[in-house]
Amino acid sequence: MMKRVLITGAGSYIGTSLQKYLEESFPGQYQTDTLDMQDPGWRKAEFAGYDSVFHVAGIAHSDRGKISAERKKLYYAVNTDLTIETARKARAEGVKQFIFMSSAIVYGDSAPIGKDKVITRETPLSPANCYGNSKVKAEKGIRSLETDSFRVVILRAPMIYGKGSKGNYPLLAKIARRMKVFPYVQNKRSMLYIGNLTEFVRLMIENEERGIFFPQNGEYSNTSELVRLIARANGKKIYLLKGFAWLLKGLGLFTDTVNKAFGSLRYAQDISRYKDFRPISLEESIIQTERS
Repeated sequence: MMKRVLITGAGSYIGTSLQKYLEESFPGQYQTDTLDMQDPGWRKAEFAGYDSVFHVAGIAHSDRGKISAERKKLYYAVNTDLTIETARKARAEGVKQFIFMSSAIVYGDSAPIGKDKVITRETPLSPANCYGNSKVKAEKGIRSLETDSFRVVILRAPMIYGKGSKGNYPLLAKIARRMKVFPYVQNKRSMLYIGNLTEFVRLMIENEERGIFFPQNGEYSNTSELVRLIARANGKKIYLLKGFAWLLKGLGLFTDTVNKAFGSLRYAQDISRYKDFRPISLEESIIQTERS
């Protein structure tokens, strides 16, 4: 029986990737539609008849330094209030499942260079900024709406990457293609390839799941090794130089950008196990991402 999926957040990287994956890999099994949440007219759209709503509309965290009061208000208006309003509408119109893209940011920032940060099911939420807090409030709001007939899925994803993605990965890729040397730092980070994420979301829909999930790749990434893999995928060789950790630690005292790139932030692998949703290895994901 065909499942109908409504993606709330037209044009988003994750939503567009899911729609393409379902339509191309499973023809005839899923009907996907998207809804532009920036158009106030979305409130008049019919949600009735959809099996799942996949909510990806939101403002990503891209601010540096102090955030204005107006910007903070926008975070809560979009990431929190809009999410809850969408879930309420979905429940009222008979949608069976609501899937929300949350983030590992609800646990706060990366550990400083040289320290580890491992998140387990028992790790308390500790958002470090209004972006993370807006996600926490959205989670609480939609979980309060859950009933026996309205299932809520929360995906606390780590950094998502893939061809066409934004964020830190394109910056690292640019460095890997241009530089011949790069500092070697021992760190471990959870990441999630878009191809693994779309399969995970499909399984959430197919198995009619509910609950909080922590999808990640089957392997941790190391920032330095990641740059080396990207360079190799582009036919280049990059040399990793040891002995720069002390310098990066010092820089990390003045900017959080360094810790975001070289600090550690990872989920314990056992909390991410769910059937076979990670068919693509880290190395293969880099090859697929860098393939022209």
